[in-house]
Amino acid sequence: MPRVKRGTIHVKKRKKLFKKTKGFKWNRKNTIRTGAIAAVKAGVHAFVDRRKKKRTARALWQIKIGIAAKELGISYSKLIGALHTDKIELDRKVLADLAENNKEIFAKIVASVKK
Repeated sequence: MPRVKRGTIHVKKRKKLFKKTKGFKWNRKNTIRTGAIAAVKAGVHAFVDRRKKKRTARALWQIKIGIAAKELGISYSKLIGALHTDKIELDRKVLADLAENNKEIFAKIVASVKK
């Protein structure tokens, strides 16, 4: 078999890896073996944390709604339960935004549910 010189491909692969690991600490930024492992692990953490971001956002919405509801004399769970029974389909993201920015509209929603 003829000899294959992989110079250009090897350089491209290495440059691509070092672009991913730019800013990493120690040898993970400038050695191929440790850099490749670090890049894979970074990708795994990025994947997991994109899902965690959604989880923590929902928890924050619940806290905002709960605080605003307490000020109006109803608990979070009773408010959400009443919204479901009255078939008011506002999601937690919208409710949290209303509770934070439009308190009077949120108060009207809570008043309609309290009846």
